[in-house]
Amino acid sequence: MQYTVEDLSPIKKKIVVTVPAEEVDASIGATIAMYRTTVKFDGFRKGKAPASMVESRFHNEIYQEATTELVNLHINQIVGELSVNPVSRIDFDGKQLQRGEEFTYCISFEVMPEFDVPAYEGFAVEQEETVVNEEEVTRVLDRLRDNAAEVVAVGEVRNAKAGDIAVVDFAAFDENGEPVPGIKAENFHLPLGESQTLPDFEALVFTLKPGDAGEGPVSFPADFFNPEFAGKTVTMKVTLHGLQERKLPELDDALAQKMGGVETVEKLRETISDSYRKSRQDLNKATAQKAMLDGLLKLVDFPVPESMTNSNIGMLLDDMKHKLERQGKSLAVLGKTEQELVEEMRPEAELRAKAQILLIGVARKLELAVSEQEVDLQLRRIAMQSGQDYNALKEYYMQHNLIFALRDRILADKAMEAMFEKAAVTMVAPRAPEEA
Repeated sequence: MQYTVEDLSPIKKKIVVTVPAEEVDASIGATIAMYRTTVKFDGFRKGKAPASMVESRFHNEIYQEATTELVNLHINQIVGELSVNPVSRIDFDGKQLQRGEEFTYCISFEVMPEFDVPAYEGFAVEQEETVVNEEEVTRVLDRLRDNAAEVVAVGEVRNAKAGDIAVVDFAAFDENGEPVPGIKAENFHLPLGESQTLPDFEALVFTLKPGDAGEGPVSFPADFFNPEFAGKTVTMKVTLHGLQERKLPELDDALAQKMGGVETVEKLRETISDSYRKSRQDLNKATAQKAMLDGLLKLVDFPVPESMTNSNIGMLLDDMKHKLERQGKSLAVLGKTEQELVEEMRPEAELRAKAQILLIGVARKLELAVSEQEVDLQLRRIAMQSGQDYNALKEYYMQHNLIFALRDRILADKAMEAMFEKAAVTMVAPRAPEEA
């Protein structure tokens, strides 16, 4: 195998690879041999069918697989010899192997830019001290009590109020008095005062006592998740069957054992406080690290690979979609096209990519490395978080040459930790909420 390298730009390379016919035939032969051990033909014991018969039956699969295996082998060899780290998918431009013929193809990919790493030793940065107050711990305990509350019927006859759970029938009618499809329910349990329904609807329920019926106008907001009702007003008829309330348990050792898995209330308080402290320490450290990184980024200038920017745009867009979906909304409520959102996100995405590049530069300077075990562990984390099969995910990363980018992300995390250890960190009092 021979190849030539062309620098299309400071951050993009094109490589033309020429493979002699002998290597082509050897790759095809090796793939046929592998197939012979796994397939069975009538009249032949497994692994004993003639190679020509196997090649004929599975021609397309064998030649495609042989091509993929050979190209991946070359990519690893070339990347190693050139000492480059692709930051994009490696684009392949070529056909399929043909027996007895020379094979020529092209690959292209983006690489990290070259730049001088700024001096980060002694870089001045502030980190907030970690403080956990009793009010925060108490609020968590209150939530635990609320989660363990028993729901009981309200004994007195009174109007519904915030904190109650109203058991209602309701139906909506248009301006002609006709039922509105899709807005009707019976014995619906509605928590009041928790912003779980439209304000007009909740206000109507507040006017009722158990056994009462009432009606009134209910308006849907213009950005309502269902565009069929957005901006419309209907007449809502409601019957209140009953009221329920949450009976909070005592804050005692029994609750601590049930909700926290610890023996006493004091131990539960201690566990909550420790958890708050750890998460806040991590947050304060991450905030200080970002401040340090932002300061160092102002000292460097280099081109940013488009693939890294696009990857970050994709992640920002996905985050936005998921946040809206959790609110029962879609991108449509923003009043912008997806392309308009992409362009708005581009500066932030480029800044993220620039930060990644700087950290990779620091990692190289410090000769940091990422082991295969670390890559494997990260893949398992991604699989678990996304609910995907680990083996299928790993195969996808391998086939699409995404392992390089994953390794770089792990390397960037290591570099940030190494830089921060050498920073001149000053601990400061926590900022007031209005300053944070």
